[in-house]
Amino acid sequence: MCIPLSVRGVMLGYITIDSHKSGTYNEHDANLAMTFAYQAAIAIENARLYDQSEQQIRQLTVLRDIDTAISSSFDLQVTFDFLISHAIKELNVDAVAILVYNPDLQVLSLHASKGFMDKHKALSAYIRIGEDLAGQVALRRKLVHVPDLSNSPENKSSSYFEESFKSYFGVPLIGKGEIKGVLEVYSRAEINPSSDWLNFLYTLAGQAAIAIDNVQLFKNLQHSNQELTLAYDTTLAGWGRALELRDKETQGHTNRVVKLTIELARRMGIEGERLTHIMRGTLLHDIGKMGVPDHILNKPGPLTEEEWDIMRQHPQFAFDLMNPIPYLRPALEIPYGHHERWDGSGYPLGLKGEEIPIAARIFAVVDIWDALHYARVYRDAWPEEKVLEYLKKTAGIELDPAIVEKFLELLEDERYENKAE
Repeated sequence: MCIPLSVRGVMLGYITIDSHKSGTYNEHDANLAMTFAYQAAIAIENARLYDQSEQQIRQLTVLRDIDTAISSSFDLQVTFDFLISHAIKELNVDAVAILVYNPDLQVLSLHASKGFMDKHKALSAYIRIGEDLAGQVALRRKLVHVPDLSNSPENKSSSYFEESFKSYFGVPLIGKGEIKGVLEVYSRAEINPSSDWLNFLYTLAGQAAIAIDNVQLFKNLQHSNQELTLAYDTTLAGWGRALELRDKETQGHTNRVVKLTIELARRMGIEGERLTHIMRGTLLHDIGKMGVPDHILNKPGPLTEEEWDIMRQHPQFAFDLMNPIPYLRPALEIPYGHHERWDGSGYPLGLKGEEIPIAARIFAVVDIWDALHYARVYRDAWPEEKVLEYLKKTAGIELDPAIVEKFLELLEDERYENKAE
């Protein structure tokens, strides 16, 4: 007797029951065998469905983990290595490679691979569009399946010819309608892919395309942000030069104090983004003088009390100008606070000691040193010894004594370096 094993019209196999005697089996035996066959078919189908469910859950977990890798890292190498390892395991293949497309050179370059015997050769892959199997995938923008690579004319020039691969699958990586690269799958045995197998391969390709697109978008955003920041800072530097052109007594002053203020801030333990804000605040430290009339700003002699009242308003002018601009708000500490004094007798708020922002305290030391060390229209430059003596004398009164001490160390180090040169 031969009984088919089928479920819902799908043939799974058959059972044969044999005897050396003729006429052994009757209708009752046939019905009993049919019952056994039905139970066996159900058991086989249940096992198949269980394995399929487990595989689908495992693949969903893999895809979730790949999603996490893509969202948590902009390092393509890390994401691709993770994706390739799972692709080899879940697709049951021998090797996987991901090539990234360079639109400027019109080439595919290997970015990640696993399973190749000749790792050095694999990592040097560099393929033009239309050439080799990967180049054909990118050109056609659709799946390329080669069941037998040994009989494929495209494989004659392939860099993987010596790897003894039997089957090949190449899937284009497409993001937002543009080719991003190619996902290649190799096996040393023939593959008869199921629809589930192909769907998972396509999903992996989609994940790889998303990873490439995210990284490229992030890099473009970084580049745009750098260009925008550079444009902003160049504009600020231009404002600083414009102020110097108006205030002829301080030409070159801004460049000098920016350099010294940043270095002094580093020595005071300030780093990162705060240094950037200090640099911008230093560039714009006298921006409020735009509101001071020329006859007061460029007066060669001493100012009257009424003129000093107007001059002392320039920190408030700076605040009124910069505060509405969110980009410049963190840099306001210097333009608004560098005329405050350690003993509380400064302006505009009369802050005392550490109430004064540290950026303003740092800049005040550098600003006074530069103002005294270089000539102004109403007086000659002071000798360096006299300037240093003034800084020491005003430490604890006008200036933060700890910052004055650090600044004197900075000047001493610069003298030593200049002598060494």
